[in-house]
Amino acid sequence: MIPPTIASMCCIRLTILAILFGLCTEVDVASADEVEAWTALRAGRHVALMRHTDAPGSGDPPGFRIDDCATQRNLTAKGRLDAATIGSRLRAEGISVERIYSSSWCRCMDTAKLLALGSVEVEPMLGGMVLLNNQREVSIARARALIEKWAGSGILLLVTHGFNIQALTGISPASGEIVVVRSGSSERVGRLTLN
Repeated sequence: MIPPTIASMCCIRLTILAILFGLCTEVDVASADEVEAWTALRAGRHVALMRHTDAPGSGDPPGFRIDDCATQRNLTAKGRLDAATIGSRLRAEGISVERIYSSSWCRCMDTAKLLALGSVEVEPMLGGMVLLNNQREVSIARARALIEKWAGSGILLLVTHGFNIQALTGISPASGEIVVVRSGSSERVGRLTLN
């Protein structure tokens, strides 16, 4: 019989090894996810769904208006810097962004413009689906159709809200995170956190 102190030490060591193995596996999965995302972005013909950068809180203040940024939840200084940094990184990696659509909410439009990757077009279906609850299913269907129809040689970049990306992919992204999906199927390829 093994003395209790030796048995508990063995148990602790095995637990530590299991935790370390689990951490290594998570890092490998995250790394593989990033590699796949970069490969797809470099190849073009994919769609990148990006959550706006840092804008603390959730939702918007009561009585906000789409046409008045002062009434909305907006990007912080960090959010503005993160957007510019992400755009610089994508340019440095040679990513060809062919078209950019954004939610009309100011935090999304500001993120899209600060990326400095090209002209930005407002796409109403990328608006806050939580607030546009009565139009949610129609917006999701239209966004899926846009993704599935993308046939450009470069990347279609959609700057939107976390809830929208979750509705389309099942992923709840961090601020500024990019989820890359295949055009034609909306199948997830990988994720990138660049800020």
